[in-house]
Amino acid sequence: MSRYKWSVITDANPKSPISEGYRMLRTNVEYSAIDQTLQVIVVTSSKPGEGKSTTCANLAVAYAQTSKKVLLIDADMRKPSQHHLFGKSNRLGLTTALFRQKELQDVIQQTNTDDLAIISAGPTPPNPSELLASKRMAALLETARERYDVVIIDTPPLMYVTDAQIAAAQSDGVILVVEAGKVKKDVALRAKASLDHVKARLIGVVLNNVPRKHSDSYYYYYGDRNDA
Repeated sequence: MSRYKWSVITDANPKSPISEGYRMLRTNVEYSAIDQTLQVIVVTSSKPGEGKSTTCANLAVAYAQTSKKVLLIDADMRKPSQHHLFGKSNRLGLTTALFRQKELQDVIQQTNTDDLAIISAGPTPPNPSELLASKRMAALLETARERYDVVIIDTPPLMYVTDAQIAAAQSDGVILVVEAGKVKKDVALRAKASLDHVKARLIGVVLNNVPRKHSDSYYYYYGDRNDA
């Protein structure tokens, strides 16, 4: 039986076609930045319910399975989910560190996956956008860069709040998750435009829940595109 919920399929069933899709995503991300730093990666979506948090969790596990030291940060302080996916506490987390109620090392939780640690979102603050734009957040990310090979950040959807734009501007690259058949092209283009507005680098698009003969969903990576 898996140590995590079925949503983290890279741990629950690493030989499944979906798990292979996440490994392909990891590989394409790595090859998209051969000559550039790609250490801090933001994962977001245009709207809620497109699977961006599940993608975050599985991508983090996929990286950790290559023996890279990985930190997964849940920066979706409005609707956090990583603590649920990994069966961890949300009593302390990102907000706790940013309000300086605890040191960074005190809010990092080790997972049952070797080389993977997470920072849950923590208690919901009244000002998530301001916290993400703060000097404390910038300092936290600098420390994370020094301690981890890869930092993956789960953020809220782009079309509702500015949180993802703020985090994206501090990252080395952004992955946009789009649910097949549910998100219209103009919505996806507006999401991309919001990333362009803050000069964030869109490194790829994950098309989620694509019907496939032997699987309920599959993940495709489109590389570094300008016409997402």
